[in-house]
Amino acid sequence: MFLFISTGEVVFLLFAVLMLFGTDKLPEIARMAGRTIKMVRNASNDLKAEITKAADADPTVKSAKESIQEIKDSIEDTVGRLK
Repeated sequence: MFLFISTGEVVFLLFAVLMLFGTDKLPEIARMAGRTIKMVRNASNDLKAEITKAADADPTVKSAKESIQEIKDSIEDTVGRLK
């Protein structure tokens, strides 16, 4: 889900951060925020990979994927013949 923040709100937030921490702490805060975002992104990618691996190992999920693929192929064949 995306946060929709207007330009005015961004300027206000930057001004508030600048007033609270000062110009000398701002680069350090930006680096820390960047590292935190990178760690969260990596953790999210790892979690997605684990879920995908577990789902691929489950025979029920595997048979469901095969059934969906067969239905998809059938629909594509039918649409191809109608053209």
